[in-house]
Amino acid sequence: MADAVVGIVMGSDSDWPLVKKACETLDKFGVSYETRVISAHRTPDVAIEYSKTAESRGLKVIIAAAGGAAHLGGVLAAATVLPVIGIPVAGGALNGLDALYATVQMPSGVPVATVAVGSAGPTNAALLAVQILGTADAGLREKFRAHKEELRAKVAAANDRIHQA
Repeated sequence: MADAVVGIVMGSDSDWPLVKKACETLDKFGVSYETRVISAHRTPDVAIEYSKTAESRGLKVIIAAAGGAAHLGGVLAAATVLPVIGIPVAGGALNGLDALYATVQMPSGVPVATVAVGSAGPTNAALLAVQILGTADAGLREKFRAHKEELRAKVAAANDRIHQA
């Protein structure tokens, strides 16, 4: 997508079923994105080049999904000034705990915002990207405000349902 403002990078195509939720969320807000499979370990040169050129290609936020050692977010963050949001992907012997630790244990000066392991992670990563973009886009900020109101309405309806029984 030529006009992408969010780059979504995953370490493996096996992450796609999970990462697709981030795409669906960005679609809901009308935010353009691009998706790539890039491995921090198997194609580090590609990861660094992607990150180095992200800003000049119009990206404003990068979302990085990776499991296991989960160095993708950190590698991307090291080579850009753009905000990077890490999605630790569950799997392997530690069921995502290793990916969570790797994503949140960044050294001082190389931040990677980190969302939840599991199904909430991609949605929250996309929502965080929308909030970041919304700081400079009043229309997007209003869409996010409406989203928050939808959440409030759902909770109010749930409360009403349990008191009608």
